[in-house]
Amino acid sequence: MSTKKTEVIALIPARYESNRFRGKPLAKIAGKPMIQHVVERAKAAEIISRVVVATDDTRIAECVESFGGEYVMTRNDHVSGSDRLAEAAELLHISEHDVVVNIQGDQPLFPTEVIEQVARPLLDDLELPMSTLVYKIIRPEEIDDPNHVKTVFDKNYNALYFSRSPIPFQRNPHEMIKPTYYKHLGFYAYRKGFLLSFVALPEGEWEKFEKLEQLRALEYGYTIRVTVTDHDSIEVDTPEDLKRVEAFICNKS
Repeated sequence: MSTKKTEVIALIPARYESNRFRGKPLAKIAGKPMIQHVVERAKAAEIISRVVVATDDTRIAECVESFGGEYVMTRNDHVSGSDRLAEAAELLHISEHDVVVNIQGDQPLFPTEVIEQVARPLLDDLELPMSTLVYKIIRPEEIDDPNHVKTVFDKNYNALYFSRSPIPFQRNPHEMIKPTYYKHLGFYAYRKGFLLSFVALPEGEWEKFEKLEQLRALEYGYTIRVTVTDHDSIEVDTPEDLKRVEAFICNKS
Protein backbone atom coordinates (compact mmCIF):
# COMPACT_ATOMS: atom_id res chain seq x y z
CA MET A 1 0.00 0.00 0.00
CA SER A 2 1.37 3.41 -1.01
CA THR A 3 2.25 5.86 1.73
CA LYS A 4 2.78 8.75 -0.69
CA LYS A 5 1.39 11.97 0.73
CA THR A 6 -1.53 13.43 -1.20
CA GLU A 7 -0.40 16.55 -3.04
CA VAL A 8 -2.55 19.54 -3.91
CA ILE A 9 -1.87 21.04 -7.32
CA ALA A 10 -3.45 24.30 -8.48
CA LEU A 11 -4.37 24.44 -12.15
CA ILE A 12 -5.50 27.73 -13.66
CA PRO A 13 -7.29 27.42 -17.02
CA ALA A 14 -6.68 30.54 -19.11
CA ARG A 15 -7.84 31.26 -22.64
CA TYR A 16 -7.28 34.35 -24.76
CA GLU A 17 -10.55 34.33 -26.68
CA SER A 18 -13.57 35.48 -24.71
CA ASN A 19 -16.94 36.70 -25.95
CA ARG A 20 -17.10 39.57 -23.49
CA PHE A 21 -13.43 40.34 -22.86
CA ARG A 22 -10.82 39.21 -25.41
CA GLY A 23 -7.34 38.78 -23.95
CA LYS A 24 -8.64 38.98 -20.40
CA PRO A 25 -5.78 37.03 -18.69
CA LEU A 26 -3.27 39.57 -20.03
CA ALA A 27 -5.22 42.67 -18.98
CA LYS A 28 -3.13 44.84 -16.68
CA ILE A 29 -4.17 45.43 -13.08
CA ALA A 30 -1.95 47.81 -11.11
CA GLY A 31 0.85 47.25 -13.61
CA LYS A 32 0.72 43.43 -13.70
CA PRO A 33 -1.22 41.10 -15.98
CA MET A 34 -4.26 39.57 -14.30
CA ILE A 35 -2.94 36.02 -14.70
CA GLN A 36 0.15 36.99 -12.66
CA HIS A 37 -2.03 38.21 -9.79
CA VAL A 38 -3.87 34.86 -9.80
CA VAL A 39 -0.66 32.79 -9.92
CA GLU A 40 0.96 34.76 -7.11
CA ARG A 41 -2.07 34.36 -4.86
CA ALA A 42 -2.21 30.64 -5.55
CA LYS A 43 1.48 30.25 -4.71
CA ALA A 44 0.90 32.01 -1.40
CA ALA A 45 -1.39 29.18 -0.24
CA GLU A 46 0.72 26.85 1.92
CA ILE A 47 -1.35 23.79 1.03
CA ILE A 48 -0.41 24.08 -2.68
CA SER A 49 2.66 22.20 -3.88
CA ARG A 50 2.55 23.35 -7.52
CA VAL A 51 0.80 26.05 -9.55
CA VAL A 52 0.37 25.60 -13.31
CA VAL A 53 -1.47 27.71 -15.88
CA ALA A 54 -3.26 25.61 -18.51
CA THR A 55 -3.59 27.57 -21.73
CA ASP A 56 -3.98 27.11 -25.48
CA ASP A 57 -2.47 30.48 -26.41
CA THR A 58 1.23 31.26 -26.83
CA ARG A 59 0.72 34.88 -25.75
CA ILE A 60 -0.50 33.72 -22.35
CA ALA A 61 2.25 31.10 -22.14
CA GLU A 62 4.93 33.72 -22.89
CA CYS A 63 3.44 36.06 -20.29
CA VAL A 64 3.46 33.34 -17.60
CA GLU A 65 7.05 32.44 -18.49
CA SER A 66 8.08 36.11 -18.26
CA PHE A 67 7.21 36.32 -14.55
CA GLY A 68 8.63 32.89 -13.71
CA GLY A 69 5.38 30.94 -13.65
CA GLU A 70 4.76 27.43 -14.93
CA TYR A 71 2.39 26.63 -17.79
CA VAL A 72 1.24 23.71 -19.88
CA MET A 73 -0.09 23.98 -23.43
CA THR A 74 -3.46 22.37 -24.05
CA ARG A 75 -5.70 21.90 -27.08
CA ASN A 76 -7.79 24.84 -28.32
CA ASP A 77 -11.04 22.93 -28.84
CA HIS A 78 -12.09 22.39 -25.22
CA VAL A 79 -15.69 23.32 -24.48
CA SER A 80 -15.14 23.88 -20.75
CA GLY A 81 -12.48 24.69 -18.20
CA SER A 82 -12.84 21.21 -16.70
CA ASP A 83 -11.93 19.62 -20.03
CA ARG A 84 -8.82 21.79 -20.21
CA LEU A 85 -8.00 20.89 -16.60
CA ALA A 86 -8.30 17.17 -17.29
CA GLU A 87 -5.93 17.36 -20.26
CA ALA A 88 -3.45 19.42 -18.23
CA ALA A 89 -3.60 16.93 -15.34
CA GLU A 90 -2.73 14.12 -17.77
CA LEU A 91 0.08 16.07 -19.43
CA LEU A 92 1.57 16.85 -16.00
CA HIS A 93 1.32 13.18 -14.92
CA ILE A 94 -0.51 14.09 -11.73
CA SER A 95 -1.19 11.04 -9.55
CA GLU A 96 -4.70 9.55 -9.57
CA HIS A 97 -5.28 10.28 -5.87
CA ASP A 98 -3.76 13.77 -5.78
CA VAL A 99 -6.07 16.77 -5.51
CA VAL A 100 -6.47 19.21 -8.38
CA VAL A 101 -7.75 22.66 -7.43
CA ASN A 102 -9.38 24.61 -10.23
CA ILE A 103 -8.69 28.32 -9.78
CA GLN A 104 -10.42 30.63 -12.21
CA GLY A 105 -8.02 32.93 -14.04
CA ASP A 106 -10.43 35.86 -13.71
CA GLN A 107 -10.44 36.11 -9.90
CA PRO A 108 -7.31 38.15 -9.12
CA LEU A 109 -8.35 39.10 -5.58
CA PHE A 110 -9.27 35.76 -4.03
CA PRO A 111 -8.10 35.29 -0.41
CA THR A 112 -5.52 32.49 -0.17
CA GLU A 113 -7.53 30.92 2.68
CA VAL A 114 -10.14 29.70 0.19
CA ILE A 115 -7.66 27.25 -1.33
CA GLU A 116 -7.30 25.45 1.99
CA GLN A 117 -11.07 25.56 2.45
CA VAL A 118 -11.86 23.96 -0.91
CA ALA A 119 -9.10 21.32 -0.80
CA ARG A 120 -9.39 20.26 2.87
CA PRO A 121 -12.52 18.06 2.48
CA LEU A 122 -10.71 15.84 -0.06
CA LEU A 123 -7.67 15.54 2.21
CA ASP A 124 -9.83 14.59 5.20
CA ASP A 125 -12.08 12.15 3.30
CA LEU A 126 -10.15 10.06 0.78
CA GLU A 127 -13.39 8.71 -0.74
CA LEU A 128 -14.71 12.17 -1.63
CA PRO A 129 -14.45 12.95 -5.35
CA MET A 130 -15.14 16.69 -5.50
CA SER A 131 -15.68 19.81 -3.41
CA THR A 132 -16.49 23.47 -3.91
CA LEU A 133 -17.21 26.75 -2.08
CA VAL A 134 -20.34 28.78 -1.42
CA TYR A 135 -20.84 32.21 0.11
CA LYS A 136 -23.87 33.58 1.93
CA ILE A 137 -25.41 36.26 -0.27
CA ILE A 138 -25.49 39.67 1.39
CA ARG A 139 -26.19 41.82 -1.70
CA PRO A 140 -29.92 41.45 -2.55
CA GLU A 141 -29.33 42.18 -6.24
CA GLU A 142 -27.36 38.93 -6.56
CA ILE A 143 -30.35 36.75 -5.64
CA ASP A 144 -32.16 37.23 -8.96
CA ASP A 145 -29.02 37.69 -11.06
CA PRO A 146 -28.51 34.55 -13.22
CA ASN A 147 -24.77 35.24 -13.35
CA HIS A 148 -24.62 34.47 -9.61
CA VAL A 149 -25.35 30.76 -9.28
CA LYS A 150 -27.33 29.75 -6.20
CA THR A 151 -26.79 26.54 -4.25
CA VAL A 152 -28.75 24.39 -1.80
CA PHE A 153 -27.13 21.63 0.25
CA ASP A 154 -28.07 19.03 2.86
CA LYS A 155 -27.25 18.82 6.58
CA ASN A 156 -23.96 17.10 5.75
CA TYR A 157 -22.95 19.94 3.41
CA ASN A 158 -23.41 17.86 0.28
CA ALA A 159 -24.73 19.86 -2.66
CA LEU A 160 -28.32 19.11 -3.69
CA TYR A 161 -28.64 21.48 -6.64
CA PHE A 162 -27.14 24.54 -8.33
CA SER A 163 -29.30 27.02 -10.23
CA ARG A 164 -29.22 30.38 -11.92
CA SER A 165 -32.68 30.94 -10.41
CA PRO A 166 -33.20 31.88 -6.76
CA ILE A 167 -33.33 28.67 -4.71
CA PRO A 168 -35.10 28.05 -2.43
CA PHE A 169 -38.19 29.72 -3.87
CA GLN A 170 -40.22 31.52 -1.21
CA ARG A 171 -43.85 30.67 -1.96
CA ASN A 172 -45.28 33.20 0.47
CA PRO A 173 -43.38 36.48 -0.01
CA HIS A 174 -45.21 38.04 2.93
CA GLU A 175 -43.60 35.76 5.52
CA MET A 176 -41.38 37.59 7.99
CA ILE A 177 -38.61 35.00 7.79
CA LYS A 178 -36.68 35.13 4.54
CA PRO A 179 -34.61 32.29 3.06
CA THR A 180 -30.85 32.28 3.30
CA TYR A 181 -29.36 32.25 -0.18
CA TYR A 182 -25.91 30.93 -0.96
CA LYS A 183 -24.03 31.69 -4.14
CA HIS A 184 -21.55 29.32 -5.69
CA LEU A 185 -17.96 30.52 -6.01
CA GLY A 186 -15.94 29.20 -8.94
CA PHE A 187 -13.40 27.20 -6.94
CA TYR A 188 -13.38 23.41 -7.27
CA ALA A 189 -11.21 20.62 -5.93
CA TYR A 190 -11.22 17.25 -7.67
CA ARG A 191 -9.55 13.93 -7.06
CA LYS A 192 -7.51 13.64 -10.26
CA GLY A 193 -8.92 10.23 -11.09
CA PHE A 194 -12.46 11.54 -10.70
CA LEU A 195 -11.70 14.58 -12.87
CA LEU A 196 -10.91 12.28 -15.79
CA SER A 197 -14.09 10.27 -15.19
CA PHE A 198 -16.15 13.44 -14.89
CA VAL A 199 -15.17 14.95 -18.24
CA ALA A 200 -15.87 11.60 -19.94
CA LEU A 201 -19.52 11.64 -18.79
CA PRO A 202 -22.22 12.66 -21.30
CA GLU A 203 -23.84 16.04 -20.78
CA GLY A 204 -26.56 15.89 -18.14
CA GLU A 205 -30.15 17.02 -18.63
CA TRP A 206 -30.01 19.65 -15.87
CA GLU A 207 -26.64 20.87 -17.13
CA LYS A 208 -28.07 21.28 -20.63
CA PHE A 209 -30.62 23.85 -19.48
CA GLU A 210 -28.80 25.64 -16.64
CA LYS A 211 -25.44 25.61 -18.47
CA LEU A 212 -23.73 24.54 -15.23
CA GLU A 213 -21.40 21.58 -15.64
CA GLN A 214 -21.27 20.80 -11.90
CA LEU A 215 -24.85 19.57 -12.27
CA ARG A 216 -23.48 16.69 -14.35
CA ALA A 217 -21.72 15.30 -11.30
CA LEU A 218 -24.92 15.43 -9.23
CA GLU A 219 -27.05 13.91 -11.97
CA TYR A 220 -24.69 10.94 -12.26
CA GLY A 221 -24.78 10.38 -8.51
CA TYR A 222 -21.45 11.86 -7.38
CA THR A 223 -21.06 13.82 -4.16
CA ILE A 224 -19.99 17.45 -4.20
CA ARG A 225 -19.02 18.58 -0.71
CA VAL A 226 -19.76 22.24 -0.02
CA THR A 227 -17.77 24.50 2.29
CA VAL A 228 -19.36 27.77 3.37
CA THR A 229 -16.69 30.44 3.25
CA ASP A 230 -16.68 33.93 4.75
CA HIS A 231 -14.74 35.18 1.74
CA ASP A 232 -16.39 36.53 -1.40
CA SER A 233 -14.39 36.70 -4.62
CA ILE A 234 -14.72 39.31 -7.35
CA GLU A 235 -14.77 37.93 -10.89
CA VAL A 236 -13.56 39.96 -13.85
CA ASP A 237 -15.97 39.40 -16.75
CA THR A 238 -15.82 42.81 -18.42
CA PRO A 239 -13.43 45.77 -18.74
CA GLU A 240 -15.68 47.57 -16.24
CA ASP A 241 -15.02 44.81 -13.69
CA LEU A 242 -11.31 45.30 -14.30
CA LYS A 243 -11.56 48.97 -13.35
CA ARG A 244 -13.42 48.04 -10.16
CA VAL A 245 -10.73 45.53 -9.17
CA GLU A 246 -7.92 47.99 -9.92
CA ALA A 247 -9.62 50.66 -7.81
CA PHE A 248 -9.95 48.18 -4.96
CA ILE A 249 -6.23 47.31 -5.12
CA CYS A 250 -5.19 50.97 -5.30
CA ASN A 251 -7.38 51.85 -2.32
CA LYS A 252 -5.78 49.11 -0.22
CA SER A 253 -2.22 50.15 -1.05
